[in-house]
Amino acid sequence: MNRILKEFKEFAVKGNVMDLAIGVIIGGAFGKIVTSLVNDVIMPAVGLLVGGVDFSSLAIVLQPEVLSETGEIVTAAVSLNYGLFINTVIDFAIVAFVIFMVIKGMNRLKRKEEEKPKEEKHPTQVELLVEIRDLLKK
Repeated sequence: MNRILKEFKEFAVKGNVMDLAIGVIIGGAFGKIVTSLVNDVIMPAVGLLVGGVDFSSLAIVLQPEVLSETGEIVTAAVSLNYGLFINTVIDFAIVAFVIFMVIKGMNRLKRKEEEKPKEEKHPTQVELLVEIRDLLKK
């Protein structure tokens, strides 16, 4: 049992696992920001442009809810919520675009780093003299 715990500890504290965990946490927080941007900023503006439509309320009712005589819901309504789907597609498109731009920026920085000319190391006088001596010996 101790061996398994030791192996798990080695696995859990490896750099890759920790980097992945941090990425997932930051990605989750970033997802909330993007969802808020889509739902609270972009979709109301898009809805206003297309005539005041609230996309989140767009749905096709397949089966209406059934109410009892007292007004309680006996059977819930069945609907296709295509407005929520539209919101989710826009949310995905924004996240994909932002990730694309981040990766594009990282690649540009990486290329600039690779293109930097490497400084030539000039040999010292002693190194030149040693090289000349070795050539003369041959």
